[in-house]
Amino acid sequence: MSIFKKKDSASWVLMLVLGVILLTARIIPVSAPAVDQDKSNQAINENAAIIATLENKVIPPSGVVLPVVWGDFGVELVDAGVIDADKLISLYRDRGLFEDSYTALLLGRNNGKLKITRDNASYWLNLLWAFGLANKNRILETNEMLNSENGGAGRFASTGGWTLAKGDPMDHYNQHNFVELTTNQQAVVDRMAHGIYRPCCNNSTYFPDCNHGMAMLGLLELMAFQDVPEDEMWRMALAVNSYWFSDTYVTIAQYFNNQNIDWDNADPKVILGKEYSSASGYQQLLTKVDPIQLNTNGACAA
Repeated sequence: MSIFKKKDSASWVLMLVLGVILLTARIIPVSAPAVDQDKSNQAINENAAIIATLENKVIPPSGVVLPVVWGDFGVELVDAGVIDADKLISLYRDRGLFEDSYTALLLGRNNGKLKITRDNASYWLNLLWAFGLANKNRILETNEMLNSENGGAGRFASTGGWTLAKGDPMDHYNQHNFVELTTNQQAVVDRMAHGIYRPCCNNSTYFPDCNHGMAMLGLLELMAFQDVPEDEMWRMALAVNSYWFSDTYVTIAQYFNNQNIDWDNADPKVILGKEYSSASGYQQLLTKVDPIQLNTNGACAA
């Protein structure tokens, strides 16, 4: 009997030791190797650096000077009643975004070249929106804007949504001859307007039913009137759209970067086309690349 007791005692001791080992193994967490964690942090830092580089390329912090002289157009818009100066100035003061230069652009004469920055992108959106809405141009006489099936031209965001005029905005729609284009200049505007989209909708600038579309139309008219070469017009249109939709275009730049295409070498005509710059095209792109969200306000709303 004593032999069996010793064996039983030894078995219990062995089971107890194994139990302690198993319990300890379950309690003690297994930490990831420090090397793997370092690699993960390095990857995050490298990605952040890439995004910062792309951001500075797409929307340079110093801004972009366009080959367009603004001159007296602000005064002309105010004198015609297209812009109520008090309303526009109050809008930006109430937002805490008013700058001294804004008064000069609106009420001053002999302004120099248009310069767009991260800070003033929305202000230029308003000025160019007013210009595109009011300047007489055959694009505003197209069936798409005036088609009764769409409810008439006054029902769009780019028309009825312009609340900074004196009186009804439709009193100014396609009514003022701020610039009169030649046949060749108009042909350039027509061609480019058909090819430039914006990420807030699926329409080209030829159907300027939103503020961005109307503002882009105004910009194209100004550039064509001042005989900016068409290739340069495409580059400037992309630069301006990028400041207005910063997250979108830095994300597009990220996609191109993944394809080993440098943003500086990418074709503006392709980027501004329906495949990338329309709402549907951009949504399709997001199936191939993660969206980037920047700490910039952009200029989606005036």
